Amino acid sequence: MGKLLEGQHALVTGGNSGVGKGIALELAAAGCNVIVNFLEDSKGAEQTVSEIAALGAKSWAIRGDVGLSPDVEWMFGELRERVPRLNLLVNNAGVQTFAPLLELSEADWDRDIRTNLKGCFLCTQAAGRMMKSQKSGCIINIGSGSNKHPFPRLVSYTASKGGIEQFTKAAAVELAEFGIRVNCVAPGAILTERTSHEASDYEATWSKATPLGRVGTPRDVGKAVVFLASEEASYISGQTLWVDGAAFTLPNWPYPLKTSE
Repeated sequence: MGKLLEGQHALVTGGNSGVGKGIALELAAAGCNVIVNFLEDSKGAEQTVSEIAALGAKSWAIRGDVGLSPDVEWMFGELRERVPRLNLLVNNAGVQTFAPLLELSEADWDRDIRTNLKGCFLCTQAAGRMMKSQKSGCIINIGSGSNKHPFPRLVSYTASKGGIEQFTKAAAVELAEFGIRVNCVAPGAILTERTSHEASDYEATWSKATPLGRVGTPRDVGKAVVFLASEEASYISGQTLWVDGAAFTLPNWPYPLKTSE
């Protein structure tokens, strides 16, 4: 039995670390060749490329700010030169600013919206134009728990991810005529180097708040991306797949959840 994505080509934005790296590695394990986008962490990007190569897939790193149209145009120009077709785009690159609403600076608001939401738009538009000529393709946007719930002190991040939820739906409807599917993967609490610094007890805190009793890993998110990118999901578009252990399905419930000891 062949691998689900054997011989395909994917671009993963922000693939140098964390969730993006986990996605890139799972795609490679499924047989996909992966282009790893990064902005500042060239060392991390090259490490991801090296690990992908060890899995038997082709890979290279490409620098670019997804929120700047000249960078995006250059990146996709490179892709047209180097790959026969682009099968998959994963819009993963993102930033966040922890600050109360009344103290959030305009500069931080602009940076977060530009990277997270505008970056998703610019890359989707560029990939869509490539995929239109191919009459097929898949685009997966990475959301978060703030697709559904507002995150306190993360105003700009919440606004950007909420926007991605609706952007995914609009893009799925418009691009369907070209054979392009667009979906969103929304992770819950995922243990990465960045999130482990959010709190000294991040894993324990979120494990207690998650019905499945653990935090997720970047590879958990990657497995969901592989599924949505595969022919197994060929009739799925415009949807959000939650990879959160039911954390954001759980309401503010006053009674014990466990029914047995």
